[in-house]
Amino acid sequence: MTGKFMTIDNIPIELTGEEKNLLEVIRRTGIELPTFCYYSELSVYGACRMCMVEDDRGNIHAACSTPPKAGMTIYTNTSRLRKYRRNILELLLANHCRDCTTCEKSSDCKLQQLAQRFHITGVRFPNAQTKPDPDCSSPCISIDHSKCILCGDCVRMCNEVQHVGAIDFAYRGANMVVSPAFGRPMAESGCVGCGQCAAVCTTGAITVNDQIGTAWRALHDPQKRVVVQIAPAVRVALGEDFGIPAGVNIIDKLVPALKIMGADEVYDTNFGADMTTISEAEEFLQRLKAGGPFPMFTSCCPAWVKYLELNDPKYLRNISTCKSPMEMFAAVIRDKYAAKDAADGRTTYQIAIMPCTAKKMEAARPEFCHDGRPDVDLVLTTRELTDMIREAGIQLNEMELESPDLPFGLGSGAAAIYGVTGGVAEAVVRYCVPDKSKNALRAVSVTDLRGDGAIREVSLTIGGQELHIAIVNGLIHAKELIADIEAGKRFYHLVEVMTCQGGCVGGAGQPYGLTAVKRKRKQGLYDTDASALFKRAEKNPIVTTLLDKYGEARCHELLHVHYGE
Repeated sequence: MTGKFMTIDNIPIELTGEEKNLLEVIRRTGIELPTFCYYSELSVYGACRMCMVEDDRGNIHAACSTPPKAGMTIYTNTSRLRKYRRNILELLLANHCRDCTTCEKSSDCKLQQLAQRFHITGVRFPNAQTKPDPDCSSPCISIDHSKCILCGDCVRMCNEVQHVGAIDFAYRGANMVVSPAFGRPMAESGCVGCGQCAAVCTTGAITVNDQIGTAWRALHDPQKRVVVQIAPAVRVALGEDFGIPAGVNIIDKLVPALKIMGADEVYDTNFGADMTTISEAEEFLQRLKAGGPFPMFTSCCPAWVKYLELNDPKYLRNISTCKSPMEMFAAVIRDKYAAKDAADGRTTYQIAIMPCTAKKMEAARPEFCHDGRPDVDLVLTTRELTDMIREAGIQLNEMELESPDLPFGLGSGAAAIYGVTGGVAEAVVRYCVPDKSKNALRAVSVTDLRGDGAIREVSLTIGGQELHIAIVNGLIHAKELIADIEAGKRFYHLVEVMTCQGGCVGGAGQPYGLTAVKRKRKQGLYDTDASALFKRAEKNPIVTTLLDKYGEARCHELLHVHYGE
């Protein structure tokens, strides 16, 4: 044999030189080593020790933190290792809440799965777990310390990827917990509601606030007219839990499913996205005429808005005054049904299906509440809707196709791509460029407005003026970009910021997936755009008619908001 080889369970494996650790080499052989704390997209932590392997000298190594070397002989399933892993699992279970049947993570909990895998039928040690009250202060997520195994995935996600630092390890030894600083409730911490900590939590220690019961009560209430809107990213991800490949657009299956569940009207948030595009593009053009303030930051991501409020409030004046598509749509619905509600004695109840946990926080903001109630009554994540569909016994694959209801079920291709990083900026550019031909739109689509880079820069000439645009996903990179702007190293006219990797397709309310899955969802939205009847927001005849009907003053009242006032 030529090349560099190592031996795993008596099988020779060639090293490519690209493997970061033994764990990656071992998984290439078809062996799934157990682990709690290893995510390929986070730093190596090596806390759980479940991935220990044994070499030919009897030494044991953590596979996640050990680099592979040619000539190594590694065993993954010796009697010693099996005993070692079972002991770890028993110790974790001895200090863990065992209400598995009623836990939100039941059947999706890695601790539960590994306990079954290693045939843990009893725990020799007494249960030392106390039952502290969970922290439910945040409108987005809850923390239950009795279910935490201290794997550190949430801490690294919050600190390394999002750079928020809302949670960390506190105290020492047996008293160690994951908590906001000084033991404060989550609602009083620097949390922005992105929910990525919950997305990577291996147990049920951090979960998205479940509002399924509230949704069912609304759907079963004959006095409520339940109006549902579905965000762009939801339609290319929800099907994954029903055996449908990532990226397949299933909105026409979701509509009949929601009708069966009790929804009166099912609309498309893409309609709201078209309103946002037109409003945001017009505001951008006005700023160009007025000479600023620049950069103009997009306002669709509520976690990003919250981040600025907490960390850089001076930039709130740079945030677009346009509401997010969800809130624009809700304001229009509330206005449209006001007279009808008064006439028939019903109450219009709005449910938004979103890929984002921070949308729960956004819906509760006072800026979006009128007459003592929010415009959006309830936000359900993609996963919450998945659970409701399963509870109703609906076979999603067998649903007959049904389009969203009119008049608010029509959206452009530009609206569909709101679910991916760069999509909002691209929709605005499509509106602003004077050349509206297909070739011009193709030219826009092949720029760095699309891509996977954390910070992407695009320079375009519009109306004889060179414009500088930046696309950012991930708050750590947004922080970096703001620092460069303040230092005078960079200048932009327009900056789109999405908190989550890949944009809304990677929201914490979605089924969890690594980068490859997010790319498939992204491509699904680009495919939706490509096949759309019209590609630009201003070509949506229902949206333009509605905006003309409202007039400038009414549009400003319904569709715009000012933060920090």
